[in-house]
Amino acid sequence: MWSKAREIAAGDTVILWLTRDALQPLIIEPGKEFNSKFGSYRHADLVGIPFGSKVGSRTGNGFIHVLRPTPELWTIALPHRTQILYLADIAFITSYLNIKNGSQVVEAGTGSGSFSHSVMRSIGASGHLWSYEFHETRANKARQEFQRHGLSDRVTLTHRNVCKDGFTVTDTADALFLDLPAPWDAIEHAKKALRKDRIARICCFSPCIEQVLRTVSALNDSGFTDITMYETLLRPYDIQQTSSLPTIGEISDKLKQSEIRREEKRLKQIASGHRGGTDSKSPANGNSQKNVSASGGGYESSSSHGEKRKRDGLDGEDAGLLSDEPAGGKRAKTEEEDIIDVESQVIEDPQKLLTKDVLMDGGLLLVKAEEVLEERNRVKIEKPPLVQPMKIINLSKVMPEVRGHTSYLTFACLLPPLPTIGVVEDESLEQV
Repeated sequence: MWSKAREIAAGDTVILWLTRDALQPLIIEPGKEFNSKFGSYRHADLVGIPFGSKVGSRTGNGFIHVLRPTPELWTIALPHRTQILYLADIAFITSYLNIKNGSQVVEAGTGSGSFSHSVMRSIGASGHLWSYEFHETRANKARQEFQRHGLSDRVTLTHRNVCKDGFTVTDTADALFLDLPAPWDAIEHAKKALRKDRIARICCFSPCIEQVLRTVSALNDSGFTDITMYETLLRPYDIQQTSSLPTIGEISDKLKQSEIRREEKRLKQIASGHRGGTDSKSPANGNSQKNVSASGGGYESSSSHGEKRKRDGLDGEDAGLLSDEPAGGKRAKTEEEDIIDVESQVIEDPQKLLTKDVLMDGGLLLVKAEEVLEERNRVKIEKPPLVQPMKIINLSKVMPEVRGHTSYLTFACLLPPLPTIGVVEDESLEQV
């Protein structure tokens, strides 16, 4: 089946890959040239190079690939004489009819030979194909192609109208394929060609549903079973790669971290604002105390405008009560100052503070130390997780268009007849 040598030789059939959608068969004949929009190529230059080579044009304007023929490539590149079967239908029919190495297959309607080439590869050297074509010109061209491709020993091509004259074989075929305008007229002849010692299968290729209905009726009348009909369609999918979506846990952690940062920022702003207010109070809150003296008849105070006034009638003891410093010379911290010290220590580490409990009194930010410590011990702020590399996943999306419909495939099975059980007379019973 075609050339199995590594290098191209004169007389070989090759497939020229011009573009993804443009393939062309070519017979290598030294002395000729192949010309296309991709350049000019001498056949003699292709002799001796390996199959699959990339060959540049002599003019340097393009290149082509020279490929070894296969049934798949031949289906795409063959010259169309009739409507042909494509890969999706060919693969499905071959599988459903159980065509394998050594199978005996009958085909009615050779046409352009697309299905014939695939079947001959499946049956191998030990199998055989009987092909029938009622059009004489198409039959002769197909015969020439089979001879040129080295398939003459695997196929027997006959010019014959099987709907009227039937097939040339009887009780031989493991599988039978009908690609005819009126397959129901050939059902009875097909039944005779199929073998009767095992399960045999038949397939009818019809483009119209009306043909399918008449064919199914003929199959039922002829005793075929397991009648089914399929339509082969190509549904393309669009495959894309994208980063994986985050899990609910990851999203929850990000929201928690965002709330923590927002709370920390708010607490910092509150703390910084009230610290500035303790140094210089506004006139609405009264005069700020600056200097207190324990000696003399009173103490001095200054307002925000720098005015000084004196208060008389206070003795040294009363003045000492108003002074921030005791008589011993050391000033004891008040309760408010203790709370402010704790507040400043907590604010310095804002990551350990989530909530606040503040009292506004005289412009001072008073934080309850016990509640802050309790909150800090109760809430444990988790560190944000390390950034993990994004995972890439594949997503498939069904494209809206559906392609590939050519015809309907009607399958049926022919079961072997049940053996007849003879009545064996018992001589002993007769004697009795």
